[in-house]
Amino acid sequence: MDWIKKMMHAFALISLLILVNACSVSYKFNGASINYDKVKTISVADFPIKAAYVYAPLATKFNEKLKDVYVQQTRLRLVPRNADLQVEGEITGYNQYNQAVKADGYSSEVKLTITVNVRYVNNTNHEEDFEQQFSAFRTYDSTQMLTAVQDELIEQMVKEIADQIFNATVANW
Repeated sequence: MDWIKKMMHAFALISLLILVNACSVSYKFNGASINYDKVKTISVADFPIKAAYVYAPLATKFNEKLKDVYVQQTRLRLVPRNADLQVEGEITGYNQYNQAVKADGYSSEVKLTITVNVRYVNNTNHEEDFEQQFSAFRTYDSTQMLTAVQDELIEQMVKEIADQIFNATVANW
């Protein structure tokens, strides 16, 4: 009779282990929710700078980062045109403003902002098409020259905007 109890416990334990293994949950950490049976290609046009103030390296850094996000976080093939997904637009703003003022009336902090206008077309489901603006900003101490900090700040903001665009287009949160 004791061996029957042991067999029942062993059977229950094995059943529990099988049940736990069968009920696994899968997560995608990049957030992409793409039906790769329908969507195989993406085209990302170069975004020209249409802002009043132009910092030439900004366009190159932004264009490369945006393409990299899709290539690194999806299985989509990057093509020059006629893709299943199309991303295009322009950099519409590169501005700096005095953010905070000290007691003596001089600026203590400067806010640098990048704004990008994006047109997204999903040729497999046009209900997902949109045109939207994305932006990011960073502040820096007004005792520093913009030329001393802008490359680092641009790197951060470009990454943030590229992630925003990625999430809006293929993450479907």
